[in-house]
Amino acid sequence: MMRSTMETVTRVKTKTPTPYKLTHIETDTHDTKTFRFELPVNATLDMLPGDFLYVHATINGKTVKRPYTPSSLVGVTGFFDLTVKRYNTGSVSKYLHDQRIGDTVLMSGPNTGGHWVDGMAKRVGFVAGGTGITPMISIIRWILTNKIDAELFLIFANKTESDIIFRQEWERNARDYPNFHCHHVLEQPPPGWTGSMGRITPEILRHHLPAPASDTCLFLCGPPPMVDTLETTLKELGYPEQAIILP
Repeated sequence: MMRSTMETVTRVKTKTPTPYKLTHIETDTHDTKTFRFELPVNATLDMLPGDFLYVHATINGKTVKRPYTPSSLVGVTGFFDLTVKRYNTGSVSKYLHDQRIGDTVLMSGPNTGGHWVDGMAKRVGFVAGGTGITPMISIIRWILTNKIDAELFLIFANKTESDIIFRQEWERNARDYPNFHCHHVLEQPPPGWTGSMGRITPEILRHHLPAPASDTCLFLCGPPPMVDTLETTLKELGYPEQAIILP
């Protein structure tokens, strides 16, 4: 819920691991879920869109932590969401997927990430691979919900159609917001697929991102090999290093 501006809102940020109660679980894809955690009714996370929390867990007797960016709209009170894909090799992602409603999870933060600040650009590109979309969800939601004067261009790469996180939201945004553009890339497309196939190429970047300019910035997130390759490609296409943000 969004609270009235007349009410006092507490902004939550902790340096030490703090327990948060899991209140709802939403299945997004075959291996991705959104976990909703409870905050006091008049409290919100003290963060900018794109900042992140650390999830702390003890697994096989070892204490570990991993960063996760809340996917919920910045400023909502009473809860926050984490959207997490389960990886067979990811100890914390498996830990989160094993939680049940009513369980508590230790987290610290929010911490400063590659975030959005209102007014930083008029044209914003997002290049995401798989769960690299999660740091971008809250940024896109923030800009569209608050009717910020910016045009958004999303390139979203996945292995299969069933891996597309929040696909209905992207389709709805493209229909409802003239300033939102989305292009999907699949490694293994189904018959009749109308998006791009294979991997993100320089041609896809040129055709579906805003051109380099002083009022343009790009967010890039995904598997490290993809990010390394595309960061180099984007620079070769003329985007300055300071315009490429890695959440």
